[in-house]
Amino acid sequence: MRLVECVPNFSEGRDRGTIDAIAAAIGEVEGATVLDVDPGAGANRTVITFVAPPDAAVEAGFAAIRTAAERIDMRRHKGEHPRLGATDVFPFVPVSGVTMAECAALARALGERVAAELRIPVYLYEHAATRPERRRLADVRAGEYEGLAAKLADPAWAPDFGAAALNAGAGATVIGARKVLAAYNVNLDTPDRRAAMRIARQVRELGRPIRAIGWTIPEYGQAQVSMNLVDLDEAGLLDAFDTVVRFAGEAGLRVTGSELVGLIPERALVEAGRHVLRRQGRSPAAPADEAIGVAVRTLGLRDVGPFEPDERIIERRLRASHRLGGLTVEALIGRFGAAASTPGGGSAAALAAACSASLAGMVAGITYEKKGAAPELQAELATVGTAAQDVAESATAGIDEDAAAYDGVVAAMKLPKGTPEEATRRRTAIGAAARRAAEVPFALLRSVAGTMDGLEALARRGSPSCASDLLASATLAAAAAETAHANVLANLPLVPDARWTRRAREKAEALRKDVARRAGAVAARLRRALAAAAVPAKGKGRR
Repeated sequence: MRLVECVPNFSEGRDRGTIDAIAAAIGEVEGATVLDVDPGAGANRTVITFVAPPDAAVEAGFAAIRTAAERIDMRRHKGEHPRLGATDVFPFVPVSGVTMAECAALARALGERVAAELRIPVYLYEHAATRPERRRLADVRAGEYEGLAAKLADPAWAPDFGAAALNAGAGATVIGARKVLAAYNVNLDTPDRRAAMRIARQVRELGRPIRAIGWTIPEYGQAQVSMNLVDLDEAGLLDAFDTVVRFAGEAGLRVTGSELVGLIPERALVEAGRHVLRRQGRSPAAPADEAIGVAVRTLGLRDVGPFEPDERIIERRLRASHRLGGLTVEALIGRFGAAASTPGGGSAAALAAACSASLAGMVAGITYEKKGAAPELQAELATVGTAAQDVAESATAGIDEDAAAYDGVVAAMKLPKGTPEEATRRRTAIGAAARRAAEVPFALLRSVAGTMDGLEALARRGSPSCASDLLASATLAAAAAETAHANVLANLPLVPDARWTRRAREKAEALRKDVARRAGAVAARLRRALAAAAVPAKGKGRR
């Protein structure tokens, strides 16, 4: 599915009627799903997160900006957070099947419409920016609403869309395309805003992709260092937290927890938790839930309010409506046994792959924490184990993905075919759905093949006490690959692209053979080790 995430920020955090009206305007657009509404009374600002296919995202964005302009009067707005307009900033973020260039095009399309129909000046930023000096949001927003009239009068700051005339009620809106961003606040044990501002300046001066300001939140009675982490690959949650802890300590202050605004990608919390585990001398090859729990505790994300990962993690919110992944084992097995087309073999392959990878991660973790393990071995096991846990997580999601893909085939087959036009649309829909139904198990097959290096390494260097677990992992990997391969082949006859189907068939067969050979060799090695261990040492009978 082609999806973009939109995270608009509105200059209202206290009037629930206005906040609900904006969220409702988004939700009324077909295809748009509101994932989170996060108001802040002190900042007088609300962040709404929603996902939608590209066209629906533009339509929902326009509805939200129009509603905000109707209900928010910037002439009366006061709040701690910098802002330029009723809809202060509106970013498009690629999630699935959409490129950054496409998100930039969406930003331009929305900006042009907002300026033409609502008479709101629009600036473009980040990957949609029309010139280098407008790339950074802070530069575009400089002077805030109070300085907007002067900004519009400067030819160098003419808006990208709309007339250079002040819309006194709505202000201006900044629209763009960017990477996933984390809005993250760290709390201090002081209400002194100046202390937070000094620490924020120190954070900025490091030159890392962290944008920081300092303020006081009256409802907490605490100062905060409020940050936007604009490149999580370069500076993640733990990096930001540790940096504030260091500067706060130098100032004689203490950090008292932190909070996330809006939603966060799962990997951001998983990586933070795994890094903490490594610091503690424990294996970072932890399942996602365990790593997330460690991150939540270390960062103090529950210190000022509740934090539920299933509600605050983007991927988990998107999976919330899925039917299978959250079922108990007993219920899932019952679904496999029902007289229905889904879940079927593809979902079973994903389940087998998830079990295989989880067991490999477990073996890596136990071996890592074994007394006397050499640092170079631990480094190898950390790499192998975390990769295995990531495969387990994606394969678990694949249980639902496979079922959804085949449900798409069934839905396409039910389309009307009474006229030539309907018949053509039906054939096209069936072909596209069948290709997707083949791509899902093919991706799983590729993923399983990617675990073979790790399995071979664990067979050589893993703890002997885990030989039976690793044998189960290898056997399940082979079964997952065999079943995924069968599901690729089952869907290929409905795909009209002969060249694509031929290449998919050849690649899938090569991957199946590779997994069968390598998993078989690992299993044989482990069976020999288990057989040797079962023979009593000479002269020492078993009792």
